[in-house]
Amino acid sequence: MPFLCVCVLQLSAFKQQKFGVDAVYKLFPEYIILKVNDFNRWSKVPLEQWCYFLANTEIPEDANAPGLQEARQKLLFAKMSRDEQIAYRRYIDDRVILADQIVTARGEGKLEGRAEGRAEGRAEGREEGRPEERLANARSLKANGVPLEVIIKSLSLTDSEITQL
Repeated sequence: MPFLCVCVLQLSAFKQQKFGVDAVYKLFPEYIILKVNDFNRWSKVPLEQWCYFLANTEIPEDANAPGLQEARQKLLFAKMSRDEQIAYRRYIDDRVILADQIVTARGEGKLEGRAEGRAEGRAEGREEGRPEERLANARSLKANGVPLEVIIKSLSLTDSEITQL
């Protein structure tokens, strides 16, 4: 099962002197040399699955090597006809655009809701604050000796509301 792995190997100074070359490819021009550091630490199964994929351009259903799932998706796309690829890209673009539109609409809705909520909250606050403000003004006027009739007419309060102050 042939496969290609690109590695840059260096010759030691001793081997460069012994063989009279300064690069590995000059020593072994027709061979591919594969050097895997700590090979026993790595599982042989993922490597075999990748080698099978590279040699046969297909991925078995039970393959679970890291990265093969993404390779499977790309392989499916590569096997599509030109028209299918164009339609698939258009479909993906449409999905991205739709997702962006949804995010934008949600954001705009939140901003509008906040603005409406603030305006309504301010109006309610003003309405709730008016009676309290009138009572505070009545207290101040009463403390300064303003006649009750003037306070009642000016602030639209009742006699009983002013006497409770």
